[in-house]
Amino acid sequence: MATNGVSSESYKAKEAIVYALCKRYSIESDISSEGILGNDIKTLVSNISKLSTVGTPKNEEEVMKWVAFADKFLADLGARAEILKGLNDELILKTVLVGGGLNSSEADIVVYAALHSFVNDLSSTERQKYPNMLRWLDYIQNKEDFSNALQKIQLEKIGFEFPVLKDVGKVEADANPKKGAQNIKATDKPEAVSDSKKNDKLEADSKSKKSETEKKLPKDAKATNEKKASPDTSTSKDTETSISLLNIKVGLIIKAWKHPSADSLLVEEIDVGEGSVRQVVSGLAKYCSPEELTNRRVVLITNVKPGKLRDVTSAGLVLCASSKDQTVVEPLLAPEGAKIGERVSISGHEEKPEDVLNPKKKQLDKITPYLSTDDKGIATFKGIPFMTSAGPCTSSIPNGTVK
Repeated sequence: MATNGVSSESYKAKEAIVYALCKRYSIESDISSEGILGNDIKTLVSNISKLSTVGTPKNEEEVMKWVAFADKFLADLGARAEILKGLNDELILKTVLVGGGLNSSEADIVVYAALHSFVNDLSSTERQKYPNMLRWLDYIQNKEDFSNALQKIQLEKIGFEFPVLKDVGKVEADANPKKGAQNIKATDKPEAVSDSKKNDKLEADSKSKKSETEKKLPKDAKATNEKKASPDTSTSKDTETSISLLNIKVGLIIKAWKHPSADSLLVEEIDVGEGSVRQVVSGLAKYCSPEELTNRRVVLITNVKPGKLRDVTSAGLVLCASSKDQTVVEPLLAPEGAKIGERVSISGHEEKPEDVLNPKKKQLDKITPYLSTDDKGIATFKGIPFMTSAGPCTSSIPNGTVK
């Protein structure tokens, strides 16, 4: 079906763009149906931005590239599958199309509207080819107001195999013998944990080849027994820094608001599959708005000891990625399809977590130096990905710190 040479799909997309952008700018639209029919998307975006007090969009050049992308998608029917594949790859490390972090832009509105009808008609099997795009679609349709112009796409909970993880099993298998060798080496010389005087004495004893009678002297026997009783410090250290101590779960932020007495803090209610929400206080106010966090899937440590931050109770810790200069901070993103409340797994570290972390042991301080995002933005512990049933936990910040 076409209207004056314009397909109904294109008209519907442009109508939704006009509505959503006017809503975003808090202006009344005076663009008629004829105006929608007679203009391309670029002209409509430009005309609406001129009516607003905001003026031209922030990052205008980048936004206009995505506007051109939307026009191409609507016009080139034969290339749509390839275009979506490119978009899916583009979104591996992104939550939104333009700029870092969680703030959507005019580009997200335009591209969402352009893709809506086509994606809505795709079969479940076809949709599963584009997991990153589906995550982005779900984020935008829950963030922007399209009202009745576009109904929300009913997205299935999908799982996917992230390309970078295909050889994880092999890598882990290769790593285990090395780790085993290290453990054996550490076990073979438990005396290494004794004090330096005892080590010096043992070395001197060995070099001078003392007789069996000398080795059986009470003093030596006592020293030997003490050494055998000493713990293996390498094993102890591994235990203290093991990620398995942490109970890391997938959560959904139901509600977020500013802390009543701290400008740098936000308070969130997070569903972690326990039947009731957890209240968590996070230092994200300088980086994210409450609206940006609402309906976001996050990753949080649930076995920290509950306490109060500026008189507000907090019962969890939302894990966030930070750029090296600390100018960009955002919560780790659990993939669309991950079950709310499922425990995040790290291969080789599946032991039962502590019921409650002991603050006096400073366990978090010992573990967080080993948390980071890799060059693809995947959250890792010592290079091992944070995994869920639907894929890895990610961030738009590559090579960042995580804490």
